Amino acid sequence: MDRKVVITGLGAITPIGNNVEEFWNGIKTSKCGIAEITEFDTTDFKVKLAGEVKNYNPEEYFDKRSCKRLDKFSQFAIVAAREAMNDSKITPENTDMTKVGVIISSGIGGLSTIEKENKNLIEKGPDRVSPMYIPMCISNMAAGNVAIELGTKGESISIVTACASGTHSIGEAYRMIKHGYEDVILAGGTEASITPSGIAGFTNIKALSQEKNPNRASIPFDKERNGFVMGEGAGILVLEEIEHAKARNAKIYAEVVGYGATSDAYHITSPSPDGEGAARAMKRAIDDAKIKAEDITYINAHGTSTHLNDAGETMAIKSVFGKASKNVMVSSTKGNTGHLLGAAGGIEAVICTKAVQDDFVPPTINYKVPDEECDLDIVPNEGRNIQINYAMSNSLGFGGHNSSIILKKYRD
Repeated sequence: MDRKVVITGLGAITPIGNNVEEFWNGIKTSKCGIAEITEFDTTDFKVKLAGEVKNYNPEEYFDKRSCKRLDKFSQFAIVAAREAMNDSKITPENTDMTKVGVIISSGIGGLSTIEKENKNLIEKGPDRVSPMYIPMCISNMAAGNVAIELGTKGESISIVTACASGTHSIGEAYRMIKHGYEDVILAGGTEASITPSGIAGFTNIKALSQEKNPNRASIPFDKERNGFVMGEGAGILVLEEIEHAKARNAKIYAEVVGYGATSDAYHITSPSPDGEGAARAMKRAIDDAKIKAEDITYINAHGTSTHLNDAGETMAIKSVFGKASKNVMVSSTKGNTGHLLGAAGGIEAVICTKAVQDDFVPPTINYKVPDEECDLDIVPNEGRNIQINYAMSNSLGFGGHNSSIILKKYRD
């Protein structure tokens, strides 16, 4: 018999807040975290803006030795995981830690470490490359470091599916608990790729906006959109089997009821123009949840602010929802945060969880120019207080990876 899965803890560090409360308040007040890049000198770069985490000092979270041995993407994961674990109130006294897993993903991993050590190699020679280089940069180390930090001894894995990584991680965690492999899993994504090579690489494949105005750079579904804005941070959720949660009187935010994943099998960077793969992922999630499309009140869209993504995702939603596509509310919160790549699904799942809990639909901010290709109800500029029984979160990644999860309002 399939087991029910609920969310009992949340953690986040983002461009609009360094914990869940700050982050959610930023979403509700339409805060924009896009600003000029401070991480490095952008004089020679066409792209000047990003969604950096603000006021982050690693020494406030880690000792000096750990600061030197953890790439920022691992730091972000640990910060968010600590918050989620503390929020859940899971301890070795109330939970078998051998049945607590970690699935935390990153689309790229320790890019700043790769850049630093490659520079050492070229300028100083191979003997000057740090022995910590590989353990700091490989993308599985966010999950590994979180497991070490929190003492979780169940499965610890990392799923890398580019910008779909965070949602895939949550979906696979849901399946593992549903089918009895673990009782609890910390799941989500982390990313710290606002670096010279990260910005240059995405710029040169024409993916990033070169807009100078922070309020017109990340503008999902707007006709004047011209690329996404890189973001950084982490979003982690504690997923738990419902009877385990009830046995320890846990606070329950929402229930995870559906997950779907597919491949476009189309192109290494471009999504299928008709959104066919994304549509099948949404349909699989709806079928898994055993509901109808019209039961869903809100969709947190992938909505990157690129022409192909927003138009294709609109077509996908119309394909799946049919007449109900006129009523479902669809917003992209990447106007607030930028695009966190492998962490996008993690922070957006936190948003959906809070949206279901608070009955608040987040807006698509900085929207000005309607696009006839993106003619859904995108909740422009102002959020709405309305009951949400089911919310969906979509993530789509380079390589044609598509993932969707569905959350349900929890009622005792």
